[in-house]
Amino acid sequence: MILDHTSVAITGAGSGLGAATARRFADAGAVVACLDLSPDAAQRTADDIGGSAHAVDVSDREGVERVFREIEAAQGAPRVVVNCAGIGTAARILPRDGSLSIDSFEQALRVNLLGTYTVMNIAARAMAAADPIGPDNARGVIINTASVAFEDGQIGQAAYAASKGGIVSMTLPAARELARFGIRVMAIAPGLFETSMSAGLPDDIRADILRAVPYPSRMGDADEYAQLAQSIVENPMLNGTVIRLDAAARMPIK
Repeated sequence: MILDHTSVAITGAGSGLGAATARRFADAGAVVACLDLSPDAAQRTADDIGGSAHAVDVSDREGVERVFREIEAAQGAPRVVVNCAGIGTAARILPRDGSLSIDSFEQALRVNLLGTYTVMNIAARAMAAADPIGPDNARGVIINTASVAFEDGQIGQAAYAASKGGIVSMTLPAARELARFGIRVMAIAPGLFETSMSAGLPDDIRADILRAVPYPSRMGDADEYAQLAQSIVENPMLNGTVIRLDAAARMPIK
């Protein structure tokens, strides 16, 4: 599938991986709808790329349905959807103060996993109703964002790892189910990237993590994620799998 003149929706487009993907896809000629919890952040990216801005909580079904109706009316059903919205949580199962961490676990699953599923579900419905295009009768591509934490979760990442593991686990069954509609489903599992989520890492923790990154031994650039997302869209044989984007890194225990 080519991006030129293609309707695209990107969640978490207000910053980081989502903003970089919005910029790259717009440069490739796509018509991009920028979805973000922050209306100001979504608008900044939209203004930068000539796209549209939509404020939405991805875990809010009614809100997501409303936004997709707006997108369809303005630019047609999205043929490409990239889920970058998510939160990073850090909470031990047994904190030193003896408190419970159930609320933070629930929040991580609600935003990262339920939010991704909600957008995928609503996007797939819109794609399935669109006309097929190209020699493969394609209708769309959905790219979800996992994390290397699904395999390498650190101490304090039980909730985050579980939410990202859920995204990984639903990739193949989703791709198998949606294949009959000509919809591909992929997931990207980034390692440590320069985003707002990683900006708050203390210097000592950042240094420890980077020591576990073989090559290149640095933080990933958000546009490198966007580059992979573009390759997934353009390569029709990429379907139903998870790609680690991590410079061969395996995260330490903590």
